[in-house]
Amino acid sequence: MRERDIQRRRVGEFDDIESLYELYDSDDTPAARRMRRGRDDQLAPGTKGRLTEETRDRLVQRRRAAATDSGPAAGDRWSTWADADERGPRPHPSWLITEATAADTELGILKTGKEADVFLVERALPGGERACLMAAKRYRGGDHRLFHRDAGYLEGRRVRASREMRAMQRRSQFGRNLIAQQWAVAEFAALRRLWTAGAPVPYPIQRIGTELLLEFIGDADGTAAPRLVQLRPTAGELAELWRQLVDAMLLLAGGGHTHGDLSAYNLLVHGEALVLIDLPQLVDIIANPQGRAFLERDVRTVCAWFVSHGLPAGLADPDVVVQLLLGEAGLG
Repeated sequence: MRERDIQRRRVGEFDDIESLYELYDSDDTPAARRMRRGRDDQLAPGTKGRLTEETRDRLVQRRRAAATDSGPAAGDRWSTWADADERGPRPHPSWLITEATAADTELGILKTGKEADVFLVERALPGGERACLMAAKRYRGGDHRLFHRDAGYLEGRRVRASREMRAMQRRSQFGRNLIAQQWAVAEFAALRRLWTAGAPVPYPIQRIGTELLLEFIGDADGTAAPRLVQLRPTAGELAELWRQLVDAMLLLAGGGHTHGDLSAYNLLVHGEALVLIDLPQLVDIIANPQGRAFLERDVRTVCAWFVSHGLPAGLADPDVVVQLLLGEAGLG
């Protein structure tokens, strides 16, 4: 490539890498790469590095379309459904919008945390025909201190490449980026598995990189469901919420898992229904050497909260609940 063309690229004269292909000619390409094997296995001259007229026309059309496409008339961006690395389990809920003509609009922040921030996003069809609300959970990158308690959780999730595992253990920037990616993938997989099993979790809509789009748990006006820690339930409501929580923990244990960080902060109450959230650290209580310890901690944490808010201690005895869950997991 000629030096003046390199300079033109550096100052941004070319909008995409494809534009550079037109700058190459046979003199720019090393001789060894200009030659190709013919049918008789003899070296034969290769074609020049220029685009064909047909390809050039297609490229010009794409550039013109990109230049005139300023995005949707309403919304921040076109729907990213088609670009997702992963999508939620089928059948998709009837409320979910999957049409390519939909637009996504960010409406504000729902929650900030040490590992991720959660935003409210609306996905709507043109003309307001249909719309749905989503929670966009975005894990932070390598410039943040990620997952302050993740060492124990990672024991149950080995990475094949030893270089990557070493980077994660040293918490280098590369390693922290890997952790963010791994945990986003892990949470989406956990939500898919649990939703399919019938657990009370948000429906996982899609994942792109370290961003998860999840079912918004709240009202149609964008008011998020409160966390359990924010409520003061009556005795009857408390007993019903405890029953739902034990059922959810039994379902997880039956699949060999525990939440890993269960507390009144990671439980939403929408109407009268309890919903588990924040599951990137879902622990395999069989494969993880500390699995039983995580399960016991989950149980003792929620038992203490419910008893402190009026549930009879006999109904929330942590030793009894732990044995019940271990039996469900086949470890009793």
